[in-house]
Amino acid sequence: MAGDLAADGPRPGTARWGARLSTAGQSKVAPEWLALRECADAAARASVLADALSERLAEVDRLVIRDLGCGTGALPRWLASRLPGPQHWILHDYDADLLAHAAARVTGTDADGVPLTVEPYVGDLTALGSAELAGTSLVTASALLDLLTADEIDRLADVCVGAGCAALFTLSVTGSVELDPADPLDGELAAAFDDHQRRSVGGRRLLGPDAVAATVEAFERRGAVVRREPSPWRLGPDQAPLAEEWLRGWVEAACAQRPDLIPSAEAYVAARLASCAAGNLHVTVHHADLLAVPSP
Repeated sequence: MAGDLAADGPRPGTARWGARLSTAGQSKVAPEWLALRECADAAARASVLADALSERLAEVDRLVIRDLGCGTGALPRWLASRLPGPQHWILHDYDADLLAHAAARVTGTDADGVPLTVEPYVGDLTALGSAELAGTSLVTASALLDLLTADEIDRLADVCVGAGCAALFTLSVTGSVELDPADPLDGELAAAFDDHQRRSVGGRRLLGPDAVAATVEAFERRGAVVRREPSPWRLGPDQAPLAEEWLRGWVEAACAQRPDLIPSAEAYVAARLASCAAGNLHVTVHHADLLAVPSP
C-alpha cells in the first residue's frame, strides 16, 4: 500500500470520495461502491425526517421529487414507500451510464401502493435554476453536500426556497469518526481526511465536513425551517466488507493529503484489516440528515 501511495497517490478506488457529485471534471463513481454502502445508508438515515415529510406532503395531489446526484437510486428506493403518492421521481446525474442504471432500478410503489413514475435528467445539477424546479414538491440528495462549494450550496438554497419546495439531504459527513479499539494514528488520519474533503477540485473549493453548517445557515437565512438529525454509520462485524473498503479509502485519501503519513499507513491498515477480519473492529462514521421546509 505504501508503495502505491508514494508512487501514484490514491489508487483508483479512492475516487469514490470525490465523485458522488458526478459533474464535469470529476471522476465517475463506482456503482459497486454505492451497492456496498446501500444497506448501511438505509439503516443510518433519519426515518423521523421521512415521517415529518410524509405529514407535510399528505395533501399534495401528486409529488414531483427531484433526486440530485442520484447514483444508483438508493435514496428513492428507501424514501418512496415512506411518502404518500402518486410520486414522479426525476433523477439527476451527470453520469449518463449511472443514471440509466438508476432509472431501471427505481421501481416499486409509494405508501399508498401506487407505482412510481421515473424520469432521468442528465446534466450538471449545480446549474439547476428556478425554471427547472417549477412544480417540484421535494428536492432530495444523499451524500452530496460535502462535494459542493459554499456558492453552490447558497444557490441551491436560493432556488429551493424560491420554488417553495422542501429539501431533504441525507448522509452528509460531519468530520467525526470513531474507531474501536482506538489507535494513536486515528486522529491524524481523521484530520487529514477532513482536509482532503476541503480540497480544491477544478477551481472549486469543496466544503467537506463544513457543508452541513453552511447548508443550515443558507436555508435559514432565506426563512426556511431546518431540522437536523444524526445519521451515523455503525459498522461492526456484520458490515465487514464495507468497513474494509471504507478504511482503505479513508486512509488513502488522508495520505494523499498528507504524504508524511504514508510510512505509518501500511502497518496501520494491516492491523486494522486484521482486526476487522477477526470481528473486533467497530467503526462509527458520523453523518447528519437535514430537512428544510419553507416557512408557512
